[in-house]
Amino acid sequence: MMPRFRAGEFGGKFHLGSADALPSAGTLSPQSYTDGKFWLVHTDEGVKALYMVCTHLGCLYKWSDANTQFECPCHGSKFTLDGDYIEGPAPRSLDQFEVQVVENGTVVATTEDIPDRIVPPAISDDTANIVIDTGKRIFGKSATESPARRLKA
Repeated sequence: MMPRFRAGEFGGKFHLGSADALPSAGTLSPQSYTDGKFWLVHTDEGVKALYMVCTHLGCLYKWSDANTQFECPCHGSKFTLDGDYIEGPAPRSLDQFEVQVVENGTVVATTEDIPDRIVPPAISDDTANIVIDTGKRIFGKSATESPARRLKA
């Protein structure tokens, strides 16, 4: 039997409201949702929900306004606003939760896990509702394949 999680509790769904209530794309400060254990980021690529646990040893990383990146205080792993691996002992980019775009009660787009990256859902209607499903975790891509690492090299 599978456990049942209620909306608004970790393992369940978080209803964030309409897309037009989200921070503007390109906003550099992510929003922390501690009840759901995720950081909400709205990049030019789309909305992402990054799991708050470092992919190295499970420490809780933080956002650094000064360096405009996520940093793990335990062992020094660093990640971009998108959750891409920059440097440190973490084996992969940050894990994400599925973001769903819901229109008229129907899920019309979700986060896609393709071989080389994780693609946020397209939001075609600002009145669409955004739902984060913390029961559906998507593992980050390998550190060696990180776009941030390729840019740095």
